[in-house]
Amino acid sequence: MPVEPLSQKEIEDRLAELPGWAVEDGRLTRSYRLATHFAATAMVIHIAQVQDELDHHSDLTLGYNTVSLSVHTHSAGGAVTEKDFELAHRVTALAPGHGAE
Repeated sequence: MPVEPLSQKEIEDRLAELPGWAVEDGRLTRSYRLATHFAATAMVIHIAQVQDELDHHSDLTLGYNTVSLSVHTHSAGGAVTEKDFELAHRVTALAPGHGAE
């Protein structure tokens, strides 16, 4: 089943449920700061596991003590879809366990 792009209103409504997330350059984005490089690395591994479970992958960037995500749906022409928000919700749920802010 094809994934449909979300309307601007649908995106705004979903963003209201995800503090810290934004749409930049047509992609759903978020950055987290963590206490240490090791903590950031552990969070990246956890996100990678979730992405494999969802079969939906973001651009995932590891900094010294930061983790950044940027995602859109290739099969929807690079638009933001419900799949992107599903990933964002999963990442938002796991972030506190890593001490991410």
